[in-house]
Amino acid sequence: MQIGHVAESTGLSIDTIRFYEKQGLVPPAQRTAGGYRVYKDADVDRLRFISRAQCLGFSLQEIRELLLIEEGQPDGCSHVRSLIEAKVEQVKDKIAVLRRIERQLLKAQEQCAAALTNSCGACCPVLEQLAPRERKNLHEG
Repeated sequence: MQIGHVAESTGLSIDTIRFYEKQGLVPPAQRTAGGYRVYKDADVDRLRFISRAQCLGFSLQEIRELLLIEEGQPDGCSHVRSLIEAKVEQVKDKIAVLRRIERQLLKAQEQCAAALTNSCGACCPVLEQLAPRERKNLHEG
């Protein structure tokens, strides 16, 4: 299967497939006499595996580990469990950060609504908070 068909089949871009090949995540594709890359079904399956793992938030290094485990590393299941537990903690941390950002944005949204209701004509309170200190001092003095 040529790279264009592989891209369609996996939902990956041609550049991404080439990148994965350069990173050693998939073996180098065989070439036709005309120089076109030709992939086997096993390569396509491996690319789908990589894509699904990335969708779950695994890094390329973690995916390398998963691929080694999939290829038959002993005690693979417990290692996969450890990787997943670590990934769950990372996701929880990201969610906490996103919740803090959401609270800050909701507060800013309320400030905007109050400023617009008061139609005071002053500078936007959110932009004032985001401005560098030097700029804030210019507006105050």
